[in-house]
Amino acid sequence: MTSPVLLDVTDGVATLTLNRPAALNALSVDMMKALADATARLSHRDDLRVVVVAGAGEHFMAGGDLKDFAAHLHLSPESRLATFRAMVEQYINQSVEALQALPVPVVAQVRGACAGFGLSLVLGCDLVVAADSAYFTTAYASIALSGDGGVSWLAPRILGRRKAFELLLLADRFDAAEALRLGVVNRVVPAAELDVAVADLLARILRGPGRTYGEIKGLLNASPDQSLGAQLQLEAEAFARCTSRPDFDEGINAFLGKRKARFNG
Repeated sequence: MTSPVLLDVTDGVATLTLNRPAALNALSVDMMKALADATARLSHRDDLRVVVVAGAGEHFMAGGDLKDFAAHLHLSPESRLATFRAMVEQYINQSVEALQALPVPVVAQVRGACAGFGLSLVLGCDLVVAADSAYFTTAYASIALSGDGGVSWLAPRILGRRKAFELLLLADRFDAAEALRLGVVNRVVPAAELDVAVADLLARILRGPGRTYGEIKGLLNASPDQSLGAQLQLEAEAFARCTSRPDFDEGINAFLGKRKARFNG
């Protein structure tokens, strides 16, 4: 049986593929478990330079698998509370936290539908490249759900609280151009050029100072919970660590020598 989440690691590039194309990559319980397992495996690797999250077929993820959800409707309210809370805590939360903690950029490649947890997952990625035909919605409130996957933490920080509240409350659909305007995605490209655009971005990341990118990600992740003074101290420590690495020497020498730097990551 094919796994609902595929993981491939080649030359420092990890590709996580949501792999239920016939169901628009809707999030089933099996996919939750597989995603938690795949992200946990990534957490234990030290050879990564970048991670890509993509959907198989024509869509990224069309939200939760409502047939899976419906299979729990016979349970009492108390049993449902315990069952769904356990699923979110054990699988969804673990996956999101694992991707956030990786010391490498995580890039989302989005085409087609990006709804529900799919949008939460995208908001949690570091960079997002979308096809111009992609479309987005929080979707949760449409089935009387409040949200998961960190959406209530990520959306206010990216969109501002007022817009985040609107999108979660009304669950309106918006297109790739609006996603770009809101800051949900970094780049929008013609659908036929999406693979090439992502490949070009990955190549640029791979040419860069990888450990420095990890420091940048760590600083940005830490900043919402820090005072200015505490963040300045974190910056000083990260800056100093960067100067102790060979890539710093290479960057200085390349600049002074008027040539492109050849970083080792």
